[in-house]
Amino acid sequence: MEKDERRFSSSRAVGVACAITATGLGLAYLAAAGAPTILLLVNALSLAVGLALFAVMPYRIASRLPGGVVVLLGGMLLATALFGVSVDGASRWIRVGGLSLQISLVVLPAMLVTFAHSRGFARTSGIILAAVALALQPDRAMAGVLAIALAVLAIFRPDRWIASALAAGVVGFAITLMRPDSLPAVPYVDQILYTSFQVHALAGIAVVGGALLLTAPAIARMRTERNHREVHAVFGIVWLGVVVASALGNYPTPVVGYGGSAIIGYALSLSFLPGKVRSAAVDGERVEDVASADTTGDPKLRVRVEYGSS
Repeated sequence: MEKDERRFSSSRAVGVACAITATGLGLAYLAAAGAPTILLLVNALSLAVGLALFAVMPYRIASRLPGGVVVLLGGMLLATALFGVSVDGASRWIRVGGLSLQISLVVLPAMLVTFAHSRGFARTSGIILAAVALALQPDRAMAGVLAIALAVLAIFRPDRWIASALAAGVVGFAITLMRPDSLPAVPYVDQILYTSFQVHALAGIAVVGGALLLTAPAIARMRTERNHREVHAVFGIVWLGVVVASALGNYPTPVVGYGGSAIIGYALSLSFLPGKVRSAAVDGERVEDVASADTTGDPKLRVRVEYGSS
């Protein structure tokens, strides 16, 4: 019997391939640059965790994520701003064991993609909460990503919920621009779109190519899956925005640089990309059509009716 969901179809399959390839290219860079082995292990483990989250988050559930969950994720970002690990005046991280996670890179992409699917008071409140949190942290890169993603969504699906979230996002981003961002570049994490070429030309090509791969799921399906163009557009602009931010300032280079947060966040956000879901209503219509055609007593048609209704 055909499965209700084909998880590894269309943009989701492309995304999984890109996640694996980009992480692999990043590992190749880290090895060539002489990074400590623990950094390679963290990235590889993060990919495994991210793909596990993708596997247990079917599209049917992801696309209908309750608004309360979006509010909860926004609350996590706010809690990070208030109680998280602080470095040079920025509070963007929480510590899990011996590792620091940048929560915005883990949850914000998924929040924005699910917001592209559907909106409402709760989901909008969660996005506004995220904008406030990013302004307080402050996190100029992710605040900019939030504002740009909402602006793109407003072009595709203008409504009052998006307008409210966009206003909060723009104000939050403006606040981060007024606050100093003095964090220095961290080796193997920041500015590696440039420094990787100092290691070797092939290492630089691997880093740049892997970073650009992150947008491939959106590019591959925007034209063919027109019913979900805004979802793919938001996904693509989020990860392109993170890459551009890493080129303009001392912000983590996603997936190809050291850091499990972006790897997990990328794989998690893939769960919210459209998959081929077979609806029960459509199945019912097909069964009825076949049953109505069964006027000749043909046993093959009876088998089809029983198969379709199982």
